[in-house]
Amino acid sequence: MGPPSSGGLTVGLILGILENSQIKDIGRGVEGMHLFIEASKLAYADRNLYIADSDFVAVPSQGLMDKAYLKERFTKISGTPIEKAEPGTPPGSEELLRQLHRHKESAGTTHFSVVDSYGNSLSLTSTIETGFGSRLIAGGFLLNNEMTDFAFVPKKNDGLIANRVEGGKRPRSSMSPTIVLKNNKPYLILGSPGGSRIISYVAKTIISMLDWGMDPQSAINSGHVVNRNGVTEIEEGSDALIFKKGLSQLGHQIKVRNLNSGIQMIQINDDGTLVGAADPRREGLVIGD
Repeated sequence: MGPPSSGGLTVGLILGILENSQIKDIGRGVEGMHLFIEASKLAYADRNLYIADSDFVAVPSQGLMDKAYLKERFTKISGTPIEKAEPGTPPGSEELLRQLHRHKESAGTTHFSVVDSYGNSLSLTSTIETGFGSRLIAGGFLLNNEMTDFAFVPKKNDGLIANRVEGGKRPRSSMSPTIVLKNNKPYLILGSPGGSRIISYVAKTIISMLDWGMDPQSAINSGHVVNRNGVTEIEEGSDALIFKKGLSQLGHQIKVRNLNSGIQMIQINDDGTLVGAADPRREGLVIGD
């Protein structure tokens, strides 16, 4: 999903940065979580500077996914936490940087993943922003209040903000409906609600399956560790709390919070069988014929 959603690109940034690591061999421990957190900081830093409605700003999408750029971003990761990640300079970003001179969470988002009897796959995330949106109804539909996804101020540090309010402009979102391919065929169909944390929820679930060998339900159930280029959030009451002490000793600032994802996923096996998994944190469910 492209701009104005920042989800697809930012999930890609996290995964692309970590592609240069040994996260698969390191496994789901303190060191693996440290890598994920640091990659998340770097990805969110780029997201916040570069990604907005591409009808208004020259989003450097290809540059952000450039292999050499992702490798360079990975070099920013060390054994010590980055206090505040700075955005990089991906290829093709010059025009936007010249333009620029150098938020609120969603409670009204839903996601569903579908595979039909013909093998067609759909990953769909929809939102009206907060619960009941703007609280206004037209023609039987609730109107959204997506304006809250814009930056509330147009300038920062004497420079323009890419996601500032402009007439006719679409606000940046974090929706990340994702289809992972295996041998050029759909393999994982997933997504989640959750505001700007959606990106981390989806990236964590993909890594948990592809690199850490979890099955779909275990990957969804596993505790969240989220960093949006600030404090590191660990899901309260989850198995991820075992990483709190180790991450704190590395220097991460930790907050334990209710991280209420709603990941819905389908895995398509090589023999065509389907495995569905729904997030127990919300009201999702798996249905099949």
